[in-house]
Amino acid sequence: MASDLAGKVALVTGSSRGIGRSIAVRLATAGATVALNATRDVSAAEQAVRAAGGRCSTHVADIRRPEEAERLVAEVNAAHGSLDILINNAGINRDTLLLRMSSAEWDDVLATNLTGAFLCTKAALKPMLRKRWGRIVMMGSVVGLKGNAGQANYTASKAGLVGLARSVALEVATRSITVNVVAPGFIETEMTGRLNDAQRDQVRSRVPLGAFGTPEDVAEAVAFLASEEAGYITGQVLMVDGGLAIA
Repeated sequence: MASDLAGKVALVTGSSRGIGRSIAVRLATAGATVALNATRDVSAAEQAVRAAGGRCSTHVADIRRPEEAERLVAEVNAAHGSLDILINNAGINRDTLLLRMSSAEWDDVLATNLTGAFLCTKAALKPMLRKRWGRIVMMGSVVGLKGNAGQANYTASKAGLVGLARSVALEVATRSITVNVVAPGFIETEMTGRLNDAQRDQVRSRVPLGAFGTPEDVAEAVAFLASEEAGYITGQVLMVDGGLAIA
């Protein structure tokens, strides 16, 4: 279990559902005050955090836009007087084969998954640098390391997060700020919920542990990297994939 995060303020982008919501709840149960962000209603996530006994605030912002990312971080600072932990979780997919992929489908995915993380990280680093402490976690994917047919845009965005994290980690290490990536495999979410039984069986056959992961599995990894105990870990990719990447 991650250490006590009491007194820390964490911003989780894309936290309205799925993995993002589970991360928010997990950080809150560790004692952090959590700022929930999405481009739409985050009331369900707020209810989940409060039901777990946590403290939170809600912030609607489109992180693809520089002014919105800046406003989001400024709002969190104004509401809580600090920003210690940033979880770049917001992400979308527009899956299709490359020859059928439109420029809009490419741009939409890169803008949300990679540019959004860049903009939020840039804004969040300012208060972290002043405090000389911070934790930044990028939500990558196993496909960012392995590739996946029909997901050239999504895979490129997730691979880009690894490069972004490692470069920023080098830039801010002297200020006790760590930057890492958590790369999930097949997780029980709305996306995997669209698979039929045959597809689910095929996926399970590729995973050495023989099962889908849960959002809570991912949240535990994120909470660890956000903790004091992970202070000597930076620029790394933590796979939460049941062994898929090594299969």
